[in-house]
Amino acid sequence: MIAEIATLYLKITDAIQQKTPFVSYRKPNSNTVKFLHQKDAEVHFLNNFSQSGFVFAPFDDLKKTICYDLKNCNIEHYIFSESPIKRNTFTPKNTPSQKREHISLVKNGIDFIKQKKISKIVLSRKETLNNTTFDCLNTFKNLLQSYTSAFVYLWYHPKIGLWLGATPETLIKTNNNNFKTMSLAGTQIYDHTLDVIWEEKEKQEHQFVTDYITRQLEKLKINYQITKPFTVKAGNMVHLCANISGRLDNLNSLESVIKALHPTPAVCGLPKDIAKQFIIKNESYDREYYTGFLGELNFKIDNRQQQKNKRNIENHAYNFTKKQSAIFVNLRCMKINKDSISLYIGGGITKDSNPEKEYQETIVKATTIKKILINQDLQK
Repeated sequence: MIAEIATLYLKITDAIQQKTPFVSYRKPNSNTVKFLHQKDAEVHFLNNFSQSGFVFAPFDDLKKTICYDLKNCNIEHYIFSESPIKRNTFTPKNTPSQKREHISLVKNGIDFIKQKKISKIVLSRKETLNNTTFDCLNTFKNLLQSYTSAFVYLWYHPKIGLWLGATPETLIKTNNNNFKTMSLAGTQIYDHTLDVIWEEKEKQEHQFVTDYITRQLEKLKINYQITKPFTVKAGNMVHLCANISGRLDNLNSLESVIKALHPTPAVCGLPKDIAKQFIIKNESYDREYYTGFLGELNFKIDNRQQQKNKRNIENHAYNFTKKQSAIFVNLRCMKINKDSISLYIGGGITKDSNPEKEYQETIVKATTIKKILINQDLQK
């Protein structure tokens, strides 16, 4: 049953006030907003990848993934419609020292890359805004209206916190036995055209990500197809992208692919383990769920999709047929604290990176989210 979107907003407000766990989200290029409401207030973790539920994973792949298991949740569907949005009020806490700190971090990263002869490290910073009259529901509405091609979500657990965001990056999608992922890297401001000239550094950064993903799939002996790189738009930004697709042979493949890809070179670096250790040791904050992953795991395919994919379903007898997953990398997100808002911004660093330019790129990315917070005009 599909209800009015105004009912959803009332339920979100009530769930936050009652401190009950939920997630509300809309998948890319869809007008359906889902509301998944957990029946208890406990923190439940993912035990295995045969579970069905909404997963929320941290950047550090050694830490546990939270799961709102469908057996313990109510799920509702709503059709999104635009509505007036109030302005939020906030003031930045960041100081000139943050610029110095990030430039110093990037310089250390470049030295480390040259010393260890590694390919890339993705370095980020946290920007804190005063939370005065911030309204997360209005921001969620604004994200839904402004990022039609992104995965938009509002996630809350009273023992973990409140997160929301709009991410353009797919970690993996599955439909029956078929899967899709993407290589996404490089960032420029959208200037009314997708006919973009990409610099060699950006092309190289994208190739690093592509090569890593394809090598991991080859190690798992998974056949795949890959498109040529193309430019995609997300909000007022554009990125280099290549789509990668293939077929999973058994249930363990989904878990194997996710573990092989996360954290991806687009949010961590190469080699992954060396880059991750540098990040954890040198970044001045804990990323928590920023650059982790989130989304639907093993949801049932509705009847219309089952009919559409009937041939594929009949030809394969694995336990995970008639199910689909849609899991995304948690980018362009924020954490809402009691008295502040935390924004997370990062960029890929190579031996040829310019620290000043890298810092300026984080300013551009932060501006994109800030426009949502204060309801400035943003090109769709």
